[in-house]
Amino acid sequence: MRHTISVLVENKFGVLARVAGMFSGRGFNIDTLNVAPTHDPSLSRITAVVKGDDATLDQITKQLRKLINVIDVADFNAGQSVDREMVLIKLGADSSNRSEILQVCDIFRAKIINVTGKSVVIELTGDEGKINAFLELLAPFDIRELARTGKLAMARQSADA
Repeated sequence: MRHTISVLVENKFGVLARVAGMFSGRGFNIDTLNVAPTHDPSLSRITAVVKGDDATLDQITKQLRKLINVIDVADFNAGQSVDREMVLIKLGADSSNRSEILQVCDIFRAKIINVTGKSVVIELTGDEGKINAFLELLAPFDIRELARTGKLAMARQSADA
């Protein structure tokens, strides 16, 4: 079972290394990992997607809470959060296939962010299923480069709202 874990940490040197080291040191694999500062520059949010049963998840959250610089740990169950990923894709595109590529982009509401005579760069934001479906439709084209973020997640409702 996949779990999305959100870890609020102090934005200090070495914190990410300690968190990632906790996972690897205990044999937990991270499927996706995303880290960025929050609205408060002294804090960062680490969002990790991991596989495991409830006992594994319980052990992960307990170990994370023990780490220095960890402020809060939350496990988002299905329906408790909103989540998104982003993908950037560079496709080989010329006059023979550009209109087809644009049609796929329109269907998924993807943005064309760069166009040259021989390629196009596309940006798409959505949930994991939308990203995967988009990539499947683009597979027959000349995918030259692909960069995909991990999942970002936020609670639908905070404890005080």
